[in-house]
Amino acid sequence: MLDDMETISKIDKSGMLDTIEKFPEQIKETIDIVNSSNIPGIYKIDHVVISGMGGSAISGDIVQSLFRDKLDVPIFVNREYDLPKWTNRNTLVLSQSYSGDTEETLSTFKHAYQKRSKIIGISSGGKLQEMCNSREVPHIKIPSNIQPRAAIAYILFPSILSLRKTGLLKNDLDSEIQEAFEITNDLRNKIKKSIPEQDNIAKQMAKKIFNTFPNIYGWGIYSPIARRWHNQFNENSKILSRHDEVPECNHNDIIGWSMDPEISKKSTCILFRDSEYESIYMSTRLNFMKKLFDDVAANTIEIFSEGKKRLAKTMYAMYLGDYVSIYLAILRNIDPSPVEAIDLLKNDLAKI
Repeated sequence: MLDDMETISKIDKSGMLDTIEKFPEQIKETIDIVNSSNIPGIYKIDHVVISGMGGSAISGDIVQSLFRDKLDVPIFVNREYDLPKWTNRNTLVLSQSYSGDTEETLSTFKHAYQKRSKIIGISSGGKLQEMCNSREVPHIKIPSNIQPRAAIAYILFPSILSLRKTGLLKNDLDSEIQEAFEITNDLRNKIKKSIPEQDNIAKQMAKKIFNTFPNIYGWGIYSPIARRWHNQFNENSKILSRHDEVPECNHNDIIGWSMDPEISKKSTCILFRDSEYESIYMSTRLNFMKKLFDDVAANTIEIFSEGKKRLAKTMYAMYLGDYVSIYLAILRNIDPSPVEAIDLLKNDLAKI
């Protein structure tokens, strides 16, 4: 089924696979987008708030995990209608919404403006761009007409590059972004829809996960990637899933696995591995979890990231999950693009 291009086209009516195939090029494109945007240097920043929902918030989680030991100020990811009380004129708020019409993001933009925070807006247009323009707030305009979850490069990389533009981030981002492009480009050529299942690890993983309940475990830089996989299973595959973090889950979650066999045997457990970044403590924990899952779960899948630097490693792991979730949707004979329940909720909220 996953090697039948005609069947794939009939199920994936909106061409989600074709859209995500362009992810590496999106990475490159964001450099020109940010360079052409008027983002000023900012000399007094005590904290950074990244405000968004869905993929926009996941981008914030990734930025936070990647640079938590590189920045001199804390990053806080905000998924609320309002902002923390400590937000003030020395706070940089990255206000992110792909559509530009996410109501939580628009609300926090207003709060940030009232608090006289420094703001940078990122959107494909919408009310967020209008609000930025009317208040002379810097805005990065990204391409439109893409499913937001398939446009994560257009949110994530402008976020990272904005931190460099302001002067907060002094890393050699050019080489890191180039490696992220190369790693994802190479991965795409191994897992895109034209690559047969026998040679395609993403199709093989989707087959393993099919008809099971996925549990995704992240740690360190892979914690937000686990959340991304979880969200992509929800939105693309239209299934329930869950994610958790190591080492926290070792203080509670593993007891449930060892004592709830009816659920365990219907589950697939997904672990991110990285020999370069795993401490001996983390390796011991992950090895213990694998052994436990091998004994009680339907499947255990280990994801071994490729790349030298952290940005490339996380993009490899994230991009792989995007493909797996869409192949799983196709196995379930479900178009990955529509998100009807979310649309219905938005309609209800619009009536308030």
